[in-house]
Amino acid sequence: MDDARIIDTLAANVRQARKAVGLSQEELALEAEVDRTYVSQVERGKRNITIVVLARLARALKTTPATLVTAAALPRTESRPRKRRG
Repeated sequence: MDDARIIDTLAANVRQARKAVGLSQEELALEAEVDRTYVSQVERGKRNITIVVLARLARALKTTPATLVTAAALPRTESRPRKRRG
């Protein structure tokens, strides 16, 4: 799996997991001890996060880091096509 695909997978999984547990981006940021804008950037695939932040997000989302970086680990909740980065 190439770098961009891992980042895209993480972005989609964080957003899905956040929605599944009923947290806003602001609530997730507070739980994970990061800024809300950082969560937004992660969900849009604009951030390459550290393993520490990955662990914080997973804990706040009541899941594991492995689940957040595994393709198709979470059931899809939205069918909107993703815009490809160039």
